[in-house]
Order: sequence, then C-alpha cells, then structure tokens
Amino acid sequence: MDSFERQEHRLNGAPERRPRVRRNVTAAIAGDICSERYPSGSALPRENDLCDIYGVSRTVIRESLKILESKGLLRGKPRIGTTVCDKDDWNILDQDVLEWMGPYIAEFDILGCILEARRAIEPVAAEYAAERATAQEIADLDKAWRQMRDCGDDPERFTEADVMFHTVLLSASHNQVFRRLSSAIHAGLKYALHASNVAVDSRDEAIAVHGDLVEALRLRNRTAARDCAHRMLDLAARDLAIAEKAIGRAEKTNT
Repeated sequence: MDSFERQEHRLNGAPERRPRVRRNVTAAIAGDICSERYPSGSALPRENDLCDIYGVSRTVIRESLKILESKGLLRGKPRIGTTVCDKDDWNILDQDVLEWMGPYIAEFDILGCILEARRAIEPVAAEYAAERATAQEIADLDKAWRQMRDCGDDPERFTEADVMFHTVLLSASHNQVFRRLSSAIHAGLKYALHASNVAVDSRDEAIAVHGDLVEALRLRNRTAARDCAHRMLDLAARDLAIAEKAIGRAEKTNT
C-alpha cells in the first residue's frame, strides 16, 4: 500500500471529508477561492489545516497548491505562507481555471470579454483569410462546417466543430500574431462557444452563416468574408445574452 493509499485508509470513515484524488482536491480548493471562501489577498490556512479540511496528505496539498500557483490563483512566499492572488492575475484562459470559475462565471464577465476580443480579431482575420487561405485550409474550414451541420442537435459535438472552425480561420489569416492569439484564447473560445451553443434551441442560423463564410473564402471575397464574421459575432452576442440570463436564473434558484 503506497503512502497515498495509507493516508486514504487512515481517513476512511471520517465525516464530511473532501475529495481525496489530487485533481478533485485542486478543484475543491479552486472552487473555494472562486466562491470567495478564501478572498483575494487573504492567506490560505496552514498546510496541516488544509489536510484536515480536504482530507488528504500534505503531499497532495502541496501538489495542488503548486498547480494553483502555476495558474495564477495563489502565490507562495517563504515565511509568509500562501495567499490568494487578485483575480486580475488569474490565467482566465486556462481550461481548468474556466471550469473552476464555471458556477461563478457571470461574476467575472469572462464571456463578454471573450466576445469583445473576437470582435476585434475575427472580422479582420476573415478578410485576410479570403486573400491568403490555402486550398487545404478552406477544405478544413468546410469540413468543420459540415461537422457543425451534421451534429446540430448535439451541443457538445457542435461546439467541438465550432472551435475547430474558428481555430482554422485565425490560422488561415496567415498572420502570426492572430495564430498565437488563437492558441491563447482557445480554452476561452471553447467555453464561450459552448455557452452560446447550449443557450439556444436551434443552431441553424449559426450553421448558415458559417457556410456563407466558407463560400466567401472560396470566392476570395474579402468584403463578404468580413461581413460573415460580423454576422457570426452578432449571433454570438445574442446567444450569450440568453446564456447569461439562464446563468442568472440558475444562481437565483441556488441561493
């Protein structure tokens, strides 16, 4: 029996213990930070206390704190301890951080910020792609669009295809900065697209405008491509507004 298993065995039957798997413990601590059980600027409890709170060994706690520190939620200092970082320092485009923030996402206005970033980038990227995209890139966009069309009733698969579409679009601009931004905002884009995709009953409008964009790129029509990007973003804004209302209703129900 390894040390972790011995620790679990010792703690079996203890009341109200938190998850013992490291990833779950990390998520539990992160959730408590996002809920402001541990507010920004406050010190975390000592390691021994955290072991008691989350029901795991010091090794697991230390590993979890390292993960949270690497993602900007915590800062450890010798002789001072571990403090919660200001929210502006969090890596909000990290997939794990977005998941941890999920129940409190409306309070952070992340979805609105991602939409603003897309409005600044995607229309220009679409215009450049109409001029610069290779035949293979247009084929990849068409493939992603067809996947969106064929799984319109499945929000999860639809979102996967939607994310691929927008990732290829930024890459097809052949602008190195846009390509880097695509990698940087990938997790945030996935979260935002998923939120808007599950908020509506029908995704037919989104499927149509994505198809129009593929056709604009085939025709090398820069103006039409930019117009399609604006139309997509207008739809996203509408759907995100619906999603945020739903999140607000859920929060009221849970309070």
